[in-house]
Amino acid sequence: MPVIVVGAGPSGLSTAAMLRRVGVSAVVLERSAAVGEHWRGQYEHLALHTTRGLSALPGLRVPRQAGRWVGRDDWADYLERYAAHHRLDIRANTVVTRVSPAGQNSDGAWEVMTNRERFVARSVVFAAGRNRLPHIPKWPGAAAFDGHLLHSRDYRSPERYAGLDVLVVGAGNSGTEIAVALSQAGAARVWLSVRTPPTIVPRSTSRWQAAGIWAHHLPPAFGDRATALVQRLSLPDLTRHGLPQPAEGLYTRNLRHDVSPVHDRGIVEAVRSGAVEPVPAVTACDGPRVVLADGTELTPDVVIAATGYRTGLEDFLGPLPVIDRTGRPFVTGPRTDPQAPGLYFAGYTNPLSGALRQCGADARAIARAIHRAHRLPTPRLPRPRTEKAAQPT
Repeated sequence: MPVIVVGAGPSGLSTAAMLRRVGVSAVVLERSAAVGEHWRGQYEHLALHTTRGLSALPGLRVPRQAGRWVGRDDWADYLERYAAHHRLDIRANTVVTRVSPAGQNSDGAWEVMTNRERFVARSVVFAAGRNRLPHIPKWPGAAAFDGHLLHSRDYRSPERYAGLDVLVVGAGNSGTEIAVALSQAGAARVWLSVRTPPTIVPRSTSRWQAAGIWAHHLPPAFGDRATALVQRLSLPDLTRHGLPQPAEGLYTRNLRHDVSPVHDRGIVEAVRSGAVEPVPAVTACDGPRVVLADGTELTPDVVIAATGYRTGLEDFLGPLPVIDRTGRPFVTGPRTDPQAPGLYFAGYTNPLSGALRQCGADARAIARAIHRAHRLPTPRLPRPRTEKAAQPT
């Protein structure tokens, strides 16, 4: 029985490739029509937050012509090439509807139901991603909001909002990048609704990711202090502009709340110049108005909710007790939950060392774990030469 990998994103593709390298066949089930389609549906000015050399999946470099900061379409092209390069068995337009134990006489196998066919596998790797289902908070009155309300997943480019008043909700990387793009493309006014102030870091080459890798085994307080020092030396204090420093340090926030830093791709200058105006969190909508936490009201033409995603794993797994109340798996990488042996989760963590770099680490570890579980001869799985970070150009 082949291993079933759910999702043909970076985690699913790299896991299938590493399984193939150790002689384990895998079938990748992808709900989209093609590899990379999810990425092509993101906003046009999206680019990776890690450099080209530190974003490559195991076994294939990202082409140099993609640039240091790989854009949306170049990354989608790379994923297509990666699947072809490793000759992966990908079943497109296949929607997984349920994963459950195959039965008492199935020797621990799993049944995977899809819109097309039924699979039975000894191991299943969930790699459908942290950002599967767009999430918009249930603000009172939002359903009757007179303006246009959309999730950032449905935002494509800033030009269509020229001349309009736009409220962007959420001060993560997507929210800040969209707000900056709107201000540069002629939006009449751009507000940025901030619930928790972000940790903003300078956009550098690979320094922040290298620091995350280096500090991985150190106490969070050490990284917090180092980040605060760099911020003081390289970025202005935006408190008087409505964007104060968060109470917790970067490494502590990442450990406790799974929060990433915001890379400065123009947000600092946009806030300082008044092109983007930070405002408090949204609490409700009232006709044409949006009510904020301090009681003030705005009348935006458009509200773009950059408010994150949910995994949707509960839709697949039903009553299996392997995910928490937020939909995140309790156990990830090469380990499996004792209540669900053979069920693996890849791509559900958010390390400061880089999520794409972690894809490769998880893929190799999961491949080894499945290989051992299937009682195959011990594989030799060398670290691919292609994973070395590209030198600055």
